[in-house]
Amino acid sequence: MAYLLPYLLTPFAHTVYRLYFFFLYCVIDCTFVYSMCNSVLLFDAFAAFHPDPNFVRKFLKPLLIGALAPTEPSQDHGKNKELVQDFQTLRNHLEREGFFRARLLFYCLYLGHILLLEALALGLFWVWGTSWSLTLLCSLMLATSQAQAGWLQHDFGHLSVFKKSSWNHVLQKFVIGHLKGASANWWNHRHFQHHAKPNVFSKDPDVNSLHVFVLGDKQPVEYGIKKLKYLPYHHQHQYFFLIGPPLLIPVYFHIQILRTMFLRQDWVDLAWAMTFYLRFFCCYYPFFGFFGSVMNSSFIVFKLSTVLENNTSHWFVWVTQMNHLPMEMDHERHQDWLTMQLIATCNIEQSTFNDWFSGHLNFQIEHHLFPTMPRHNYHLVAPLVRTLCEKHGVSYQVKTLQKAIIDVVRSLKKSGDLWLDAYLHK
Repeated sequence: MAYLLPYLLTPFAHTVYRLYFFFLYCVIDCTFVYSMCNSVLLFDAFAAFHPDPNFVRKFLKPLLIGALAPTEPSQDHGKNKELVQDFQTLRNHLEREGFFRARLLFYCLYLGHILLLEALALGLFWVWGTSWSLTLLCSLMLATSQAQAGWLQHDFGHLSVFKKSSWNHVLQKFVIGHLKGASANWWNHRHFQHHAKPNVFSKDPDVNSLHVFVLGDKQPVEYGIKKLKYLPYHHQHQYFFLIGPPLLIPVYFHIQILRTMFLRQDWVDLAWAMTFYLRFFCCYYPFFGFFGSVMNSSFIVFKLSTVLENNTSHWFVWVTQMNHLPMEMDHERHQDWLTMQLIATCNIEQSTFNDWFSGHLNFQIEHHLFPTMPRHNYHLVAPLVRTLCEKHGVSYQVKTLQKAIIDVVRSLKKSGDLWLDAYLHK
């Protein structure tokens, strides 16, 4: 797959790339739910990754051997067939009613407010100079535009805006590359794995903490029994504030992005990312000089940005982790699509601020069930999903923003205490 990444501007390559994550869920783990349609297997996971199943049927057709006999061993036997059927019925209903069609005006306005923040920050420097107070204000505006650009590229990456996949990918490269200085292929490769197996150890990169944290209820006990102590995990809810949100984007992600682009020879994404730094250098050289503009282009998005969270990295970490980190984490259990997504995600209460602040990821449940659905339709779909979950006894959690943030810290403390108990007594 690494050799395919530099060529992902073609529809064919995009299809092959997404089929990799489809097989990650459906074939490698054999955890699939299928139905026959024109002799082609259609999966819940497959539908989640591909907005146009007809386009990729020709790629799957040579792989079709036949339907598995009911008497053969299968990881589907323990699944609730009625739940699976009801979920497929719901998805078909949403497709017929047009919930997967995007309103382009929404995304135009969204991109417009990002570009406006960038222009206003530059305009303030031109008019009033570079005092400390003005630099702080402009850093706030730029950090806000960076965070919002992150949510927008996420939409394009999921192919939820345009009907043509190629348009989505080009716009994603523009937003994440030119506006943020990152790599679209790096993000997609990492993020699709998360969607295929959320909160599943060894499969979801978002719960691969590199021994810095122990997460959930089972991993801490496993570490404790094995007497693994890379860090004092019973204090992880405290050092999280020092090495978690402050360092994830400016240190870990940046190193990983650069390493990935060079190792995979992803020169297209590297070129897009370089335009970000070139643009900042050209814009801010007249104000800060050569050294100052270089430093500004590299680190301006990590300066003090908001009263509450200080920088873009904090913004990203809290929004993404409050939906997942306090939820159940485990090894592979081969669950159906809906159940697997619901136990790993929760929603945050809807409000105009929460929608904007989180890029509509306060509807994390709906987003994980239907990744290609335009985000402005999540609130319309949520009641239907909730009704389905109530019917089948699946937990559908909704929290306040404050409680969700507090639960992140509580979860880390609980996991740390579990590790300490197992480390000392088991």
